[in-house]
Amino acid sequence: MVFRLAEIASELEGVIVGDPELIITGVGKIEEAKEGELTFLANPKYSKFLNQTKASAVIVSEEVTEGFDKSIIRTKNPYYAFLRAIHLFFPPVPLIEKGIHPTAVIGEKTQLGKNLAIGPYVVIGKRCTIGDESICMPGVVIGDDVKIGEGCTLHANVCLRERVVLGNRVVLHNGTVIGSDGFGFAPEGGRYFKIPQVGTVVIEDDVEIGANVTVDRATLGETRIKNGAKLDNLIQVAHNCTIGENTVIAAQTGLSGSTHLGRSNRIGGQVGFAGHLEVGDGVSIGAQSGVHKSVPPGEFIFGYPAKPHREEFRIQAALKKLPQLIKEVNRMRKKIEELEDKLRGVC
Repeated sequence: MVFRLAEIASELEGVIVGDPELIITGVGKIEEAKEGELTFLANPKYSKFLNQTKASAVIVSEEVTEGFDKSIIRTKNPYYAFLRAIHLFFPPVPLIEKGIHPTAVIGEKTQLGKNLAIGPYVVIGKRCTIGDESICMPGVVIGDDVKIGEGCTLHANVCLRERVVLGNRVVLHNGTVIGSDGFGFAPEGGRYFKIPQVGTVVIEDDVEIGANVTVDRATLGETRIKNGAKLDNLIQVAHNCTIGENTVIAAQTGLSGSTHLGRSNRIGGQVGFAGHLEVGDGVSIGAQSGVHKSVPPGEFIFGYPAKPHREEFRIQAALKKLPQLIKEVNRMRKKIEELEDKLRGVC
């Protein structure tokens, strides 16, 4: 597809500085884009590529006005604007044909909405409800009494266990399991006995969950992921957890049981949460942090154990000085020993 820069700017609600008649043939990363392509700059780390890129035009923030020899589109949010530009060149295409594949198995008393796409070898249990325009890709398995809202997409080999509830426009990527048993065992007489996991999982509207994520059902009650939350690949959400609205969590993070995250949190990769914690709204947690206690709203923490970021910065700075400090201590110790020897000789 081909667009004039003016057409793209109009779609993005941006302002052009440069040639509005410039022909744009595609999109690319700022360090890899070719002539004729559109790119963007949102992260200052990539500013060095601004005058190096071969792209014909760049989407930038409103603060950028001039200083390089490219046509630009000034926008409020270059990252979001570039997302919209990608959609212009790559409009969504159906993942699978509408209809129910003949190999699909559908349990009795299940209610199916309009315009569904049910792929090969999908298994749907009894008494389920699936809303209009939803998609089940090949190999999806849905247990009994599951409720799925409208416009949901379940990619290949997703598994929804019994009594799970999905809201509208939920996206689950390949291999994700929702509603498996929580990790609950009671010790008695030197052995462990399984605690029945009789709760469920509720996933609200506009949630997207990456590949191979596991969200455990509650022991009693529910595990809940609230509106607009986004989870990366390979995340473990244990029983009775809550993830707040518009919270984003990067890959390989693990939430122990009864961890409750507030809204609009930003959680880095490989973060570990001890159980029974309360994390307030608007919290940021750096990658590979270990969170062992509750966190007040608005905090930025990281490290192991996680601490306020300024404190952790000071600790990391001090750690770099330890080898030299040890050398200095050893030198002083040797000097003191020499002085002590001399004093003993005098006495």
